[in-house]
Amino acid sequence: MCGRFVATASDAVLAGYLDVDEVVIPPDASPPASWNVAPTDAVRAVAATREGNRRLLGTYKWGLVPSWAKDAKGGARMINARAETLESKFKNAVSRHRCLVPADGFYEWERVDEKTKQPWFIHRSDGAPLVFAGLWEAWRDPAGPADGPWLRTCTIVTTAANDLVGRIHDRMPVVLSPDSWARWLDRDLTDPAAVRDLLVAADPRQFEMYEVSTAVNSVRNNSGELVVPLNSR
Repeated sequence: MCGRFVATASDAVLAGYLDVDEVVIPPDASPPASWNVAPTDAVRAVAATREGNRRLLGTYKWGLVPSWAKDAKGGARMINARAETLESKFKNAVSRHRCLVPADGFYEWERVDEKTKQPWFIHRSDGAPLVFAGLWEAWRDPAGPADGPWLRTCTIVTTAANDLVGRIHDRMPVVLSPDSWARWLDRDLTDPAAVRDLLVAADPRQFEMYEVSTAVNSVRNNSGELVVPLNSR
């Protein structure tokens, strides 16, 4: 799974890296750099327009709230979507609302014993951003006014771990390569079968991982110290 990640790149850097057509984040609403992104936090994601497939970089609340939901309370539990069940549990989103969620890297916890879990930080060995396969939805409170505000939320797609991450956990985010971004975002591809082959673990040779402090366990801790290797402290 993916329950915490790091996102420190600016809007400008991500717009350039992801070949974005327009940044739709107001300057005063851009999420701050975070070394401990947690469920329900605002995160950046790239989605395509219905007409023309223009790439827009915007903000979404992490934790999917389906458009049909009666309230937004369940979003915190929907931070991940299993690749194996997208077509049965997230059919609308995987058909029409796919997005890219950029990150510097992510954390995973290895169970050491019944009481202890050791956090690890996983990132690209070349330092480039990771780009997770994501899904998004827009929700409006059915109990509110008809013209009430839209809540845009997202979830990160996970799959069986590759040989590297599999040493500590059995799941990991789907990390998309640059040559697959356009197909994942393409709003004209509404048949999930057209993107099904992308939902696999990335080559383990692209990554490196190391143990970090258990300080990351608390969302109150948020600084670059969280990604310092444990054996170098």
